[in-house]
Amino acid sequence: KVFQAVVSCIGSDGTIYIIPKSFETALNKLMAEIQNTFKGLGLLIPYCWKRGEACVVRGSDTVWYRAKIVEVSGSILQVQYIDRGYIESIPQCHLYPTTFYTGIPPFCIPCQLYKTQPIGNFWQQDAVDYLQELLKNEEVEIHVEELPDNPWGKLSISLYFGGMSLSSFMAYQKYCVAEDCQDMQKLGVFEGDLSPSYLLQPLPVPGEIFPVMVTHLVSPKEVYICLDSSGNLTKCSATERAASSDSESLNKALKWCNKIVKTLPHLTNFRKELPCLAEYVDGLWYRAKLLSVTQLVPVQILVQFVDYGTYLVAPTSRLRHIPYHLLKYPVQAVRVLLAGFRPTSGDKNVERIPYSPEWSLKALWTMMDCVEGKHLFASILTASPEVTISLYGDDKNLVHLKLVEMGLAELDE
Repeated sequence: KVFQAVVSCIGSDGTIYIIPKSFETALNKLMAEIQNTFKGLGLLIPYCWKRGEACVVRGSDTVWYRAKIVEVSGSILQVQYIDRGYIESIPQCHLYPTTFYTGIPPFCIPCQLYKTQPIGNFWQQDAVDYLQELLKNEEVEIHVEELPDNPWGKLSISLYFGGMSLSSFMAYQKYCVAEDCQDMQKLGVFEGDLSPSYLLQPLPVPGEIFPVMVTHLVSPKEVYICLDSSGNLTKCSATERAASSDSESLNKALKWCNKIVKTLPHLTNFRKELPCLAEYVDGLWYRAKLLSVTQLVPVQILVQFVDYGTYLVAPTSRLRHIPYHLLKYPVQAVRVLLAGFRPTSGDKNVERIPYSPEWSLKALWTMMDCVEGKHLFASILTASPEVTISLYGDDKNLVHLKLVEMGLAELDE
């Protein structure tokens, strides 16, 4: 069985406690009922607590939770939150004994990684801390491998985050030995002789009008677009729905990559077009490809972020190897030429685009105002040798008409 779940906590012995997504509605309903039943403080009169006894606990967030007594030690009790998994030491005044809700099984499931042996035969504290930092409150994919011998035992699972196997990743980090590491190569990094490359984004058929967003402008006529998945997908074509699904999965995978990026090696091969991860000015890491070495001392590399079209000159410290599984998603940004207009000799603005002097900087800024952050529509005119499109605003008018009106461009029939 395969299902989505949220990791609620990691036990001190490395037990992974998960709450299946399908349980969330029932758990929220039970929590609301508990809050309505128990109000105020815990039991203030003396009470003889017993190990294993059911109770409710008033947490540090003032919310009541189901729990059981794990250890009794004077006025401090060790309890386990049975729907979350974590264990905490609590003063008696924050507990209340109850037989309510004992007929409802715990919503969290204790799990262990299938055929995975921690170094030293038990999970070391640094490994537990790392698992907690990596997984707590995150949504993951669970593959059930083996049921426990008794109902209170641990479920043996394979856990996947962002397309990566947790067992393989922890083995890669030398925290454990995993017997079944068929997907270990997913954590691998590309060497020069493998010649990896990104997949291209499939485009709608010529003539079809589809929603887009402009992610980067090179000149008023040359831009990068991505299919806009923010609209109503029920009215979208199969191509747009697939692109929306890819974009969502890619964003999740990149979120995980940003959590583990320090474990990925720095780039040592600087071959042109080589896929990599690059750190942008916002401090986050994105998919990129190498274009050229711009400086040798210190080494500076020109890269392009393939899902946006933007460029950056970065030192080698901001470039890392890319995990295999990030290559299965097509590039999100597509380079296109806009049809229907051309530069005009009547544009007397002195400031020109250095790499495209036929256009003035004013024309570029004006086009940027017309498209930046806006929901636009496109129709492909030709797909080769270069993708050429007509680009429309949400008012259904061609975006370049503003430039023509301002004398910054002229119509090109």
